Amino acid sequence: MKKFFMFLAVAGLMTFTANIASAQDEGAAPAAQQVEEAEEVVDLFAGSGEEVPLHQALKTKFIEGGAGFMSLIIICLILGMALAIERILYLAFSKTNTTKLLENVEAALAKGGIEEAKKVCRETRGPVASIFYQGLLRADQGVDVVEKTIVSYGGVQMSLMENGLSWIGLFISIAPSLGFLGTVIGMIQAFDAIQAAGDISPNVVAGGMKVALITTVGGLIVAMILQIFYNYIIAKIDALSIDMEDSSIRFVDTMVKYNNK
Repeated sequence: MKKFFMFLAVAGLMTFTANIASAQDEGAAPAAQQVEEAEEVVDLFAGSGEEVPLHQALKTKFIEGGAGFMSLIIICLILGMALAIERILYLAFSKTNTTKLLENVEAALAKGGIEEAKKVCRETRGPVASIFYQGLLRADQGVDVVEKTIVSYGGVQMSLMENGLSWIGLFISIAPSLGFLGTVIGMIQAFDAIQAAGDISPNVVAGGMKVALITTVGGLIVAMILQIFYNYIIAKIDALSIDMEDSSIRFVDTMVKYNNK
């Protein structure tokens, strides 16, 4: 599943890059002219009393912020969202009704022994069932070995659930950094314009300042969106972790009862 979402993200990035390259190859209008055309469309909607479409407003701000840095920020958003959605789906499929699973394992142990309990775990998805299965594989070695196996394999399952979170955290950090870098470059452009004009006026400074502010806002918005998804994923992992620990304790108690029969 993770490979599938990464494939979609890469395909989207390739399409996005190809569109930019084709626009450049076809002799697209300079950025200033594109901004003027976009602003004319916005003014047209404003003059008619209609609301400016969201996609048109976003397109205008994207062009004003500079295709280079805004493209990098959007790439961070696309990759971060692809990883976040993949994690959310993975955790959703990992959710198991542990109470029902334990009841089925107990019934299987009473009916057919260890092998029947293994079959129940194999037919149940999720990390809890996998942990129970690993414990059942070592049921003949004693409860102490089963408990150690559950603890060790529980750590493996936690690592699997947290897989990819470091990359989401990277995009959360790098998106505002790219925005701030665009801010610095915009300020440099503003000072270059002042130096070239030999005069400090709002019209001279406005262009560079606008680029600086738009890139900063874009980076912060991307970081906030990914941060919400990141915290949601962490909360889901914590809930699953608590469920795993509680069910593992009850599973050990079940194995103790089975061995004492």
